[in-house]
Amino acid sequence: MPVSIRARTVALMVASTGIAIVCARLGVWQMDRLADRRARNALLVSRMHDPAVPVAGLPVDTGAGHYRIATAHGTFDYAHEFVWAARVRKGSPGVNLLTPMRVDGVNGALVVNRGWVYSPDAKTVRFARWRERDTATVTGYVETWQQTCGVTATTFPPICGDTAARVLRRLDRAAAARLAGTPVAVYLLVQTSDSALRADSVPVRAEEPVLDEGPHFGYAVQWFTFAAIALVGGVALALRRASP
Repeated sequence: MPVSIRARTVALMVASTGIAIVCARLGVWQMDRLADRRARNALLVSRMHDPAVPVAGLPVDTGAGHYRIATAHGTFDYAHEFVWAARVRKGSPGVNLLTPMRVDGVNGALVVNRGWVYSPDAKTVRFARWRERDTATVTGYVETWQQTCGVTATTFPPICGDTAARVLRRLDRAAAARLAGTPVAVYLLVQTSDSALRADSVPVRAEEPVLDEGPHFGYAVQWFTFAAIALVGGVALALRRASP
């Protein structure tokens, strides 16, 4: 084999091996993320099967309290109720009703996600139609706020919501506080009880959250496949160049 052909063959093998190593490493990374996701899901599932605790007794660290089953007894502030827009249920547009509740021992108003109601434009609803008792005991699981809007004391970006329409587009705590007219608690309470008994008079309560494993396994398979293609393809091309 001429020197130039041998050098190109070696370079080809080095390149294909390097690509295979990188792709394989990305596949391993995705498998590590899958393992982390499974461990987190197992932890959250265990929390959802623990006995319910009062909201005021939840850990200060929201990571330790996420998805715990909790109860709250207090008074709803319907005058400052707002909606979480663009919530779809069984293909129908709607909103989730987010109602501040005054609860003893909770720092700030506790925002309760009372459930889903139909809305043709996925943002407008007749609030009075869905009012329940002023004082209530609510059971559900706790969620955490998604800090994505960057709301400050003087700005309220359109992506966050609309004060006049009482619409929240993203679960941002500062935006929710702006709509509620008062600071809100670090947790939201997602109500999960009783809508099956009063389907015509209350919002459709949330079901227990589904914890999937995400796309990590599929991505890992893709990266391992790319690694195999790079390695096998490099060997095949090298043998073809080496043949007389």
